[in-house]
Amino acid sequence: MTEPSDLELEVLKAFWRGGAMSAREAQGLIEPELGWSASTTRTVLERMVAKGLLTRRSVHGLAVYEARTGKVDVIGGVLNRLRGLLEIDGRLPASAFAGSQILSDSEIQELEALLNKAKPSSGQETS
Repeated sequence: MTEPSDLELEVLKAFWRGGAMSAREAQGLIEPELGWSASTTRTVLERMVAKGLLTRRSVHGLAVYEARTGKVDVIGGVLNRLRGLLEIDGRLPASAFAGSQILSDSEIQELEALLNKAKPSSGQETS
């Protein structure tokens, strides 16, 4: 799977909130936030399928899209990129995500476990 861009993350958030949906349904959720036309939304959804970020299946002749990877895995990848950029060797506390409107308490715990199971750099002790 390719790392999602910032705009693709916004699209993924719509799918994490709404589950599987058609392009028209996705457009209804995405348009107020991003201001995209229906054709732009369809184009972006198909590109996200090609990148492995969404899956597409046919239901009674209608294309239905769904996030291919769960939000904890995607957000964990983004945060690990940030960890590398900031050269953070220590643990990332779950309290940093407590105000999230898209992560439940259990998902925050899962995210913390995912982030903090990374191998420590040389010279860092494991806990």
